[in-house]
Amino acid sequence: MQADSAKEKNMRLRNIKGSREVIGSNRFVVQNPEEQHGKWKEVFGNQNPVQIEIGMGKGRFITELAIRNPEINYIGIEKYSSVLLRALEKREEVEVENLLFIRMDAEDIGSVFDEGEVDKIYLNFSDPWPKDRHAKRRLTSKEFFKRYDKILKKDGRVEFKTDNRPLFDFSLEEVVNAGWILEKHTFDLHNDVEMSEGNVMTEYEEKFSSIGNPINKLIAYR
Repeated sequence: MQADSAKEKNMRLRNIKGSREVIGSNRFVVQNPEEQHGKWKEVFGNQNPVQIEIGMGKGRFITELAIRNPEINYIGIEKYSSVLLRALEKREEVEVENLLFIRMDAEDIGSVFDEGEVDKIYLNFSDPWPKDRHAKRRLTSKEFFKRYDKILKKDGRVEFKTDNRPLFDFSLEEVVNAGWILEKHTFDLHNDVEMSEGNVMTEYEEKFSSIGNPINKLIAYR
């Protein structure tokens, strides 16, 4: 399982020539997003809730959410230009007004969103950073939960899915270490009637579940 996951993650690092130039001029990518700090509802032109996915990959998950929920504004965040380019290809195919993208490192998220500006945060199949010395880089580390605490509204949630059991076990512990509350969790999402209701699969989720890997999910709040 872990070998397959690592292979997929490595694919994300491949450079596609010209990807940064395309992203830099695309109407669906917010350039200099820190300039919109505290202004995201103005960016979308409405007062609808704002939900974000950090590390959105090729964008299948958040694009589907935007199609299903036109009353919610979505922002997909991705670090790698070559992967964001694939998400833009999907974005061009759908006619929705509630989906934008940002290319950035999640460590800087506090400079982009104001206190309480985000209603929900999605983390899907995040990089496991398997070495202990890199634990703070994991998107479910207590260090990142501190970042989420600053931008998430008071009753907001963080939802996390992965097929990586060691990462999930670590994440369960970090929720507590960060002083957050574990609302729900499952070690087998697709066989959990309650938590699988309305589930939108990512590319990784479809791939790994198709070969029998159970999908883990947690929901946390303060």
